[in-house]
Amino acid sequence: MYIKKNNIVILVSALIALAGCSSTPIASNDTEMVVSAPNLNNANRPSKIASPSEVVDALTLAALQPEVGSIDLDEEPMEFDDVWNRISYQLSIEIPQNRQVVTERNWYAKHPSYITRVAKRAEPFLHFIVEEIEKREMPIELALLPIVESAFDPFAYSHGRASGLWQFIPGTGNRFKLKQTWWYDGRRDVAASTRAALDYLSFLHKTLDGDWLNAIAAYNSGEGRVLRAIKRNRKRHLPTDFWSLDLPRETSAYVPKLLALSDLLKRSEEFKVSWYPIANEPAISVIDAKKQIDIAKAAELADMELNELHKMNPGYNQWATDPNGPHKFIVPIDKAESFKANLNALSDSERMAWTRYVVKSGDTLGGIAAKHKVSIAALRDINKIKGNMIRVKQALMVPTSSQAIDNYKLTADNRLVKTQNKKRGSSTKETYIVKSGDTLWDISKAYKVNLRSLAKWNGMAPTDPLKPGKKLAIWTKTPTSEKQNGVVRKVTYKVRNGDSLARIAQKFKVNVTDIAKWNKLDTKKYLQPGQALKLFVDVTRS
Repeated sequence: MYIKKNNIVILVSALIALAGCSSTPIASNDTEMVVSAPNLNNANRPSKIASPSEVVDALTLAALQPEVGSIDLDEEPMEFDDVWNRISYQLSIEIPQNRQVVTERNWYAKHPSYITRVAKRAEPFLHFIVEEIEKREMPIELALLPIVESAFDPFAYSHGRASGLWQFIPGTGNRFKLKQTWWYDGRRDVAASTRAALDYLSFLHKTLDGDWLNAIAAYNSGEGRVLRAIKRNRKRHLPTDFWSLDLPRETSAYVPKLLALSDLLKRSEEFKVSWYPIANEPAISVIDAKKQIDIAKAAELADMELNELHKMNPGYNQWATDPNGPHKFIVPIDKAESFKANLNALSDSERMAWTRYVVKSGDTLGGIAAKHKVSIAALRDINKIKGNMIRVKQALMVPTSSQAIDNYKLTADNRLVKTQNKKRGSSTKETYIVKSGDTLWDISKAYKVNLRSLAKWNGMAPTDPLKPGKKLAIWTKTPTSEKQNGVVRKVTYKVRNGDSLARIAQKFKVNVTDIAKWNKLDTKKYLQPGQALKLFVDVTRS
């Protein structure tokens, strides 16, 4: 028996509890329970009958039982036209009106254009995410977490090497089975990363004794850090709730941001904030193509623009799916059935374009891969090659894109080029080729640019490793060789093994572009050991 919310809850369990307090006989007919009035003069009365106080206690305990799972059989299920209203109705985490939450809420309230921009990005995916959260009976507030993490940008990449809507770092992505290869990055796959994020949050919730705020904090900074903070507080006999823990500044603001968004959604009329409406109905469907396929071909079968399909499937780094999968595509729900039918009618030979390449003298596997814009691993896998050994006249099958590679604007390489070429005020773009031993920090110091800026210009995080041969875009102010308040001397320096322009510039406290200018060097070419360089050095600084 269930009673409506806000009424006194009287469950059958209360009656059972009462029955357990009494040895009063029950009639053999199980549809009827007989409880005799106590008769103090009856010598055969039961040894234990529930007293009036015990009755009150039992009913009180029943009333205090959680209502989770209670169903009001007389109440119709709530229906919503807008998914934001669906979320708002289910918000349940308590929101303290403290300085941290109010500060974050005020910022969001003062930037309604930001809320609208984020909501438009969320439109294809939010209903799917809400459904996944409800299936697991997790707090609906988690549907707002991608706003805090990535502003609902599936291509977002942060300074901590985190990627995708849910901002997984590589290690945590691997831990929760998000595949990451040259072809595919599951951290940006909306369906796969949502599953992984909810798996991770469920794990954190159990690990942190069922405290959702601590679990959300741990999602940002890792469970180890939160567990250590809890341990410190327990040792000092202090509370272990989120607000009492000593956590990194970013994490201390992270949970308030989520609660601020929740508060703003719950009281949107009060704060005069309009949320861009999103229909409360399925918007996408996930279709498995089952085998490797060119994304342009998939777009044709789905009757979509190439980059429109790629935008909904940001996990694909290249112009085709990974040969070893996955091959799943998110498509608008109204295109799902025709896409599936067209896939079933497609022959294997139509899925991909291939080139037969015959190895020539001097060829290397890496050179062939670079020429055809595929990975070495892909060539090895497709042609069953172990190691890097190939022989002259050996025929290799090389996958090629069905359209010009520039048409696939959302591949990893094309996104990087767009990022690197984005104009930075009046600065001048330089191209630097990474040498063995280079680090972003060394290069930033040599060019006198900010480390985080250098990383951002190149679609990287400051901690990302560098590979020799990688081209970096560096935006610098107009260089000058004039030195003021110092003594400048001409120095001849002979290049040594392992030297790079960045290292030499850092050593002599000069600018890479100045070295190139003084010596008429092409910064794209490698320095040669023994090469003499002319430097103008401020000896008061060196």
